Amino acid sequence: MATKRISDEPAYVLHRYDWSESSLILEVFTRHYGRIALVAKGAKKPSSSFRPILLPLQPLHVAYGGDAEIRTLRSAEWQGGHVMPTGDALLSGYYLNELLLTLLARDDPHALLFDVYANVVQIIASEHGEVLQGALRTFELLLLREVGFLPRLDVQTMTLGALAPDVHYVLVPEGGLRQAHAEDRASLTGAQWLRLQDALHDEAPFTTTLRACAELMGALKPQLRALLHYHCGVKTLRTRQMMIDIQAL
Repeated sequence: MATKRISDEPAYVLHRYDWSESSLILEVFTRHYGRIALVAKGAKKPSSSFRPILLPLQPLHVAYGGDAEIRTLRSAEWQGGHVMPTGDALLSGYYLNELLLTLLARDDPHALLFDVYANVVQIIASEHGEVLQGALRTFELLLLREVGFLPRLDVQTMTLGALAPDVHYVLVPEGGLRQAHAEDRASLTGAQWLRLQDALHDEAPFTTTLRACAELMGALKPQLRALLHYHCGVKTLRTRQMMIDIQAL
């Protein structure tokens, strides 16, 4: 959707590229307009007001204009709230950004997903490590649902048969939700999948899904990882490989 002039738009920088000796191309996630590309002219100059604030995982309000695929950033204001995460928390933030860059089409608004992303970034920056894994799984589920890659979790995908509460089912990339086989390494019971389905459709899906994920992380993580890798078209996401490499040092 072409845009003439947008002001005071909530946004996060997902990635930045050098465009010239003094300017940057930004991949930005906005609340009302989705993922967009902006050129920040002169942002690399020491005197630029853009230089200290066009950073990942920082809440911004931006103004921009133009009708081309890459619009021009007019202003950016930091909204405060937290300092830049470090260490594993920073890598978790980069992981969220990589998922958004890979799975979101440009100019496709996802206001609910933006709010979920903002909530997870707050958790990442707060150093509450005990809820970080649940927040990441919640983001993965809601992202997959928003882009249409998450099947219904209250029926078996191929047959639309009802889930039995005490029977185990597995989420597979090529076939959706099916009854678990002996060789499947991770699965959830029908009752657990149904709880997740209800949480995802709650009026406050982030909070409710975060609670539902709390006791399911060990079995849920590998199933969501396989589904994400399948739709991203990779064996391992770059940020995950970075985590593996760092842990191996």
